[in-house]
Amino acid sequence: MNKKFTRNFKFRLLALPLLLLGTTSWAQSTISGKVIDYGGKPVKGASVSLENTIDGATTDSAGNFHFTTDEKGNQTLVATEASHEAAGMPLVITGDVKDIQLKMKKMQKLEEVVITAGSFDASNDKGKTVLSTMDIITTAGANADVVKAIQTLPGTQQQGTQTGLFVRGGDASEASILIDEMVVQNAFFNSAPGVATRSRFSPFQFKGVSFSSGGYSARYGQALSSVLELNTLDLPDRTTVNLGLNMAGVYASGSKLWKNSGGDVAVSYNNLAPFYGLANTNVKYDKVPEGGGASAKYAWKPNKDGLLKVMFNSTIFNSRSIVDDPDSAGQNLNFGIKSQTYYSGISYRQMFKNKWSLYTAASYSYNQDDINYAPDYIPGYKIKNTDDRAQFRLEGKRFFTTRFNVLAGVELQHYSYHRTLDSAEFTLKPSFTETSMAGYVEAEWQPWYRVAIRPGVRIEHSELLHKSAIAPRLSAAVKVGAYGQIGIATGIFYQNPDNAYLLYGYRPNYQEAIHYIANYQWMKSDRTLRIEGYYKDYKSLIREHTNFYDPNQYYNFVTGPVDNSGYGYAKGIELFWRDKKSVKNLDYWISYSYIDTRRLYKDFLAEATPSFISDHNLNIVGKYYIEKIQTQINMTYSFATGRPYYNPANPEFLGDRTPDYHNLAFTVNYLTHVKKWFTVVYAGVDNVTNRENIFGYRYSADGTKSYPVKPALYRNFFVGVNFSLTEFNRDEL
Repeated sequence: MNKKFTRNFKFRLLALPLLLLGTTSWAQSTISGKVIDYGGKPVKGASVSLENTIDGATTDSAGNFHFTTDEKGNQTLVATEASHEAAGMPLVITGDVKDIQLKMKKMQKLEEVVITAGSFDASNDKGKTVLSTMDIITTAGANADVVKAIQTLPGTQQQGTQTGLFVRGGDASEASILIDEMVVQNAFFNSAPGVATRSRFSPFQFKGVSFSSGGYSARYGQALSSVLELNTLDLPDRTTVNLGLNMAGVYASGSKLWKNSGGDVAVSYNNLAPFYGLANTNVKYDKVPEGGGASAKYAWKPNKDGLLKVMFNSTIFNSRSIVDDPDSAGQNLNFGIKSQTYYSGISYRQMFKNKWSLYTAASYSYNQDDINYAPDYIPGYKIKNTDDRAQFRLEGKRFFTTRFNVLAGVELQHYSYHRTLDSAEFTLKPSFTETSMAGYVEAEWQPWYRVAIRPGVRIEHSELLHKSAIAPRLSAAVKVGAYGQIGIATGIFYQNPDNAYLLYGYRPNYQEAIHYIANYQWMKSDRTLRIEGYYKDYKSLIREHTNFYDPNQYYNFVTGPVDNSGYGYAKGIELFWRDKKSVKNLDYWISYSYIDTRRLYKDFLAEATPSFISDHNLNIVGKYYIEKIQTQINMTYSFATGRPYYNPANPEFLGDRTPDYHNLAFTVNYLTHVKKWFTVVYAGVDNVTNRENIFGYRYSADGTKSYPVKPALYRNFFVGVNFSLTEFNRDEL
């Protein structure tokens, strides 16, 4: 083979790819044109492409675009841009296509769609806030108690003799309270039977409060009805000192802000002698409630996207009182209690390049109650209750796009309850220890600007019950117009049996509830309207097979065989309206709830509405600020229809009803200065009309005499003053 032929052959081999490339280039078409709105103005930054291809471009400041493509024949040209509705037009590509004019309709300005079915957020995000921390503090009748303020929202029940949060037909055991995603085992102060107590934590400790009355996220479990999530403050806003004095005690707090870290501490001492000295109580005290508390928190930002928080809280409490004996109508109960509670937690959150976030947290709590329980008619008991809980959570979140992310996590909880009951006749030492594990996955997807979907699944396992469960969850929202949206939520929720059963060795299965929720929410210019309906299907509830019903809600003994044959339902409709716009300096909200619920569970003799349920609940909350005299006036009116109670002479089980509940509360806050100290003087009256609200009746053993179940007091007055080196913004009040 001669050299000339070899050179020509090699050249042709090398030229072949170039010829093919040239042929491909020659086959491409150029697509160009302009994107404008219906007013003729150019649309900058619109993404223009051939549908189902990667061929496209972005418009320049004049709305022009051009790109090349290999596609031929019938195609569709599409354009998208965040502030305009998507647009498209058909194209037939046989060569270059020029001078295209594509029109886009300007999108009506919408708030971002947010999933709200079953949940109220109370945070510092003013665009999405329903209640803020200052709302909680200034709500008349709430006495700065987070849970009491939450009871002005739809779905909750007014309580005067029982402690806890009662939501949509569920009792207090069905609501879980969390701090920074960690379960709080003892969220309320302990006291005598029939005396309702407040939650342990100050709202000033939290930057956000999220209340879910149903259909909550797969991140949480072990709550058949509700989750109240409290999120602690990050770095303090400023360095300051606060001092306070009121009829219940004194307190002091301070915060310190450094460059990348900060901390705060608080101490308090409570003695209710001045308070009960002016109030006419239904409880006699040998020793008025006395106690104190201390808390501390430290936060550190190691980098701009990381945050470490460490917190500690401790309370002690001591009282001796004489109350109506819930076990024997017409008799007294001498009840003394010494209580100490400790809670500590640590959490760390880190964001990585706006693509990943990591959150991990751990906590430990311990509680001890020493009780002297002495009815008039038998020798007394000495009871010692101790419990503790250690828990750990780890979760990660991947942000695939601004409209799609996936959260996955695991949690581990180890807790125990121990009781020692000593009497002249016997000694009992029941106890149990539980280790529960859970894993969960949850996605948030916004396929269109108007639509948000959040599917999730949770897997739980109980070592104590030797049971596992899978709990799917789903919630979604669709934007309707510029300011309204429709939301739905559903899911399966599991919970261990009440501790009273576990303490005495019963090991039934999980209890179960299925939630179905739909709502409509409208928010515009500081006005909020919310309408929500729900249905809750209870399954596998604990049931005692007995012929004896004990109306004492505080009993600790089980009288019959126990299984999971209990059942029930709860359904209702709720309304919430808030208006901060119509009248200058006036802020008010109205909440209304209707519930229809029946159960056959515990020692119920027949299916019935539980004694803690009022069918209709109404709250009207108003706050008005008078600028000239720097004073805020707050009012809360609460109404609830009568509750069922057990009358042994009535053949209908829980067929009798108490009188309706009415309560009117007022508070006044006056802002002034005492030398360099910004000062707030506040005074309040709860149950202004001194209405004698009744929460049920107890009957004598022969059924001939009835005794009303009364709150600790009908009406009370409260006065206090707060001093701060840092002035509040009036808008905060």
